[in-house]
Amino acid sequence: MPEGDTVFFAAARLRRGLEGKTLTRSDFRVPRYATLDLSGQEVVSVGSYGKHLFVRTPTVSIHTHLKMEGVWRVYAPGQRWTKPGFTARLVLAAADAEAVGFSLGLVEVLPLAEEHTATDHLGPDLLGPNWDPAEAVRRLRERPELPIGLALLDQRNLAGIGNIYRSEICFLRRVHPATPVGDIEDLPALADEAHRVLMRAAHHPPWRALAYGRHRRPCRRCGTNMLVHLLPDPDNPTRSDRGIYFCPRCQPVTP
Repeated sequence: MPEGDTVFFAAARLRRGLEGKTLTRSDFRVPRYATLDLSGQEVVSVGSYGKHLFVRTPTVSIHTHLKMEGVWRVYAPGQRWTKPGFTARLVLAAADAEAVGFSLGLVEVLPLAEEHTATDHLGPDLLGPNWDPAEAVRRLRERPELPIGLALLDQRNLAGIGNIYRSEICFLRRVHPATPVGDIEDLPALADEAHRVLMRAAHHPPWRALAYGRHRRPCRRCGTNMLVHLLPDPDNPTRSDRGIYFCPRCQPVTP
């Protein structure tokens, strides 16, 4: 699933292509909105919150989520699409740009005043202007028994972390991903690290992976071969989480 910085970049791409422009065409290729026509409306802003993206007109907010395979592309009028047309779920066109959302996991249209209902359940946005580390720590501490590797992935705690950056954050803090939240000595510092990592990835790309994807490759700190493990999900014992990468020497299991 795309990380918060991927959605942040997608919003920036759409902002450059559509913001301040009048829609000449909208094509919702989902049954619920198949007859909706937003042509003639101005795109007043484009923004993201965690992994959620919003294209706003004066009356509605078009809410999309990439899920696992979604992507937004912006083309010049008449330019050939670089993805199969049958995977397009939404097309928003202005006079000089055509934005296409391919394989989007979610497409919904909300009254502008109700946009908040799409994010009310989420924790603070790591890339948002109102990032609140104290609130993120408070939410993390609500489940002290949960492994930090799972807690970081829960968007209800803090919004924007995916499988890549949770590995990076745990590695940088020298915390084993199976460590229960309640056993982490300095949880505020870990929340600050998460914010620093996501901001660095979003504003100074590219991010050079320190842990993710380095199974059986030497740790960049100590040279020990990195490992990848699945974390059992206590809410669903029959299901394991996606693999998280760590160094067994720099990130030892807590007693």
